[in-house]
Amino acid sequence: MTQDLNWIEAAVAVARPRVVAALLRRFGSVELAEEAFQDACLKALARWPEQGPPRDPTAWLLAVGRNACIDGVRRAARETSLPEEIAPTEEDEEQARVDAMDDAVYGDDILRLLFICCHRDLPRTQQVALALRVVSGLTVNEIARAFLVSESAMEQRITRAKRTIGQADVRFETPSPLVRAERLTAVSAMIYLIFNEGYAASAREAKRKHCLCAEAIRLGRLLLALFPDEAEVTGLVALMLLQHSRTAARFDGNGGVVLLEDQDRRLWDAAAIAEGTALTDRAFRMRRPGPYQLQAAIAALHGRATTFAQTDWGQIEQLYAFLAEMQPTPVVALNHAVAVSRVRGPQEALARIEPLAEALANYFYYHAVRGHLLERLGRDADARDAYRRSLGLATSAAEATQIRTYIDRLDIKP
Repeated sequence: MTQDLNWIEAAVAVARPRVVAALLRRFGSVELAEEAFQDACLKALARWPEQGPPRDPTAWLLAVGRNACIDGVRRAARETSLPEEIAPTEEDEEQARVDAMDDAVYGDDILRLLFICCHRDLPRTQQVALALRVVSGLTVNEIARAFLVSESAMEQRITRAKRTIGQADVRFETPSPLVRAERLTAVSAMIYLIFNEGYAASAREAKRKHCLCAEAIRLGRLLLALFPDEAEVTGLVALMLLQHSRTAARFDGNGGVVLLEDQDRRLWDAAAIAEGTALTDRAFRMRRPGPYQLQAAIAALHGRATTFAQTDWGQIEQLYAFLAEMQPTPVVALNHAVAVSRVRGPQEALARIEPLAEALANYFYYHAVRGHLLERLGRDADARDAYRRSLGLATSAAEATQIRTYIDRLDIKP
């Protein structure tokens, strides 16, 4: 059997949400479900390289994890008999009824788990961080990067969330329709963060993390099926489809980043663009605009342009202006400035991003954008310094290569 264990990592990553969700639904403990899944993964690492993958890796991990949970409950109960609701039965008829009810009423274990992690006892940031850790299995470092905070701060955030749930004795039951609606915003944010973690992966990581984008889109579709009249959910699915449509054109053969202006648009997924654009139009017809819809509208304008030169930057700049009013974050302000640079030139854009220096001091794209604007203004020495700061913050070889190209371009200028 091959010693390349990447296939095991990929199989485990795909199986994790469904297995953890099923174990949590059955045993009602985040800690127990996570520990049992880790135990199943260790057994997989010990057996699969020699025996090959099982016919259904998810079912295999679930069966082993379920036994680990039962062992854990037995140890906790000091070898006493298992409660009837946990002890396995030959027919397991009760579980079959629960599964049938879930399929009919709520649809998907993973989606239900997302709603459960967004419990009202947790602050929004802890809800999202916990779900990314428990549902998607992202590392603390990956989640910290998504939130632009340190790894230690994120570790504390996740630990606090687990402690809060434990102390609150939260019941992991299917939320009522009212509770689902209350948690919709947090669940939407969580799905989009999952998508972004996959989308931000470098070419080298893309194969491993591609499933995150597909999983986020699948979850978004499930959410939309539950809430078909929610404009922001419609916008969310549209946004993910439109961004994902460019995947095949975002990296060159060597794994280097291909900027939007240089991408071969024949590689873009026309079907995804058509669906995303139609969903964007449908969302705006509901006349309840929101951040996802505005971002989807921006992505749709890029998708409609057959060349970079034909991009309607005027509309894009206006949409970013609305988005900045609605969602006044430093990252949105930075993106708005990029659009401004295309409409009114680099000087005004530079003036807009300078006040963001402290807030985005550790943000790779801030220094890359600043370097690009400075270069366009002919301030090569300042541009080189900005690019070097960006280089120091690169999180992938592709990002580093991209920035080195810019520095080399400045170095060879006469």
